[in-house]
Amino acid sequence: MEKSSPKMTGGTREAPVNSSPAVAANAEGEEIEVLESTEVLPVAPEDYDPENSGFISTERFRDLLATHSSELDPHKLEVLLALADGNADGKICYQDFVNLMSNKRSNSFRRAILQGSRQLKGCSLRDEVGLGLSQRLVRHVAYETLPREVDRKWYFDSYTYCPPPWLILAITIAEVAVFMYYGFQLDRLVLQVSSPSFLKSPLPYHPQLRAQAWRYLSYIFMHTGIEHLSLNMAMQLLVGVPLEMVHGALRIGLVYVCGVLAGSLAVSVTDMTAPVVGSSGGVYALVSAHLANVVMNWSGMKCQFKLFRMAMALVCMSVEFGRAVWLRFYPPAFPPCPNPSFVAHLGGVVVGLTLGVVVLQNYEQRLQEQSLFWIFFCVYTLFVLCAVFWNIFAYSLLDVRLPPPP
Repeated sequence: MEKSSPKMTGGTREAPVNSSPAVAANAEGEEIEVLESTEVLPVAPEDYDPENSGFISTERFRDLLATHSSELDPHKLEVLLALADGNADGKICYQDFVNLMSNKRSNSFRRAILQGSRQLKGCSLRDEVGLGLSQRLVRHVAYETLPREVDRKWYFDSYTYCPPPWLILAITIAEVAVFMYYGFQLDRLVLQVSSPSFLKSPLPYHPQLRAQAWRYLSYIFMHTGIEHLSLNMAMQLLVGVPLEMVHGALRIGLVYVCGVLAGSLAVSVTDMTAPVVGSSGGVYALVSAHLANVVMNWSGMKCQFKLFRMAMALVCMSVEFGRAVWLRFYPPAFPPCPNPSFVAHLGGVVVGLTLGVVVLQNYEQRLQEQSLFWIFFCVYTLFVLCAVFWNIFAYSLLDVRLPPPP
């Protein structure tokens, strides 16, 4: 089939009229601009043929990459070559190419990369030199959270600190501010829960006040003491901020809030007379999801001292959980109201090992396209609905003797 050559008109090169969308997008003189662009490429009406398949042959694609390889970002070039070698049918979808150039990846593109016979031959991201402080931080985060070199290089090239990881930082700052406020008001920083005015705050969950729905979430801003806040804050920042930098505030916020809500609801179902304070539900959801992701991708995770650091994370979680169990069964300072429950930790762990793992394992992929995500999300929704009905009817049916309101 004859191919029309490009023409120059007034210094501007026109794309061939009869070429496919993929060839038109890569016409001579425009190929580099296309490959380096980060915006979705418009296709002129005259370049679009409704009968065309929208595919370009891998041979033609490789020729274009070879011609302009010296002018392309090396990481992007490696991913493009992996895309070419991963298509056994000998053709590349134009939309996959456009998605790649606009920093989006479809499931078909991910499968092409993972199933490709070619191994990426460029130097690893860790071996690169001459990086600035911010670039080294992004590289460190990539190795902390992502198991595949392709994903690490993709993240390193596309991350711009805009928006910054604001969600976890904002939650942590709010928790510290609330703690300091009540520390001065109650005149104590250690074991604030022993103060008679501690549970009078509008924030903690209390079984007598369970009709106040905001308490199922707002309890995260209250902590039993500085030892409780310090452990939660350390795990929240060390794990939550890198995860938010990679997966975004929306996804990490989803896992965090689901862990928080599951924690308070789990307490209301299994430890019906106890109050709840602390952000352990959300923190344990994030940490459990991250640790499970590391274990499931152990060989691919290249973070330094991963065995030692995983052991330290488990020690911190165990210390915090042991502290909560001890406090729950320690004689309360003001009976008959018991000390805060530890069950919220377990609710967070369950959310992290189910919903959280699915979120972390699908980097740059649409969650709504993952069947496992919908399975866990439906199970979680069913649990929430059952817990709501339990809170409405079970307390009166079981004649539970609740402590007096604060």
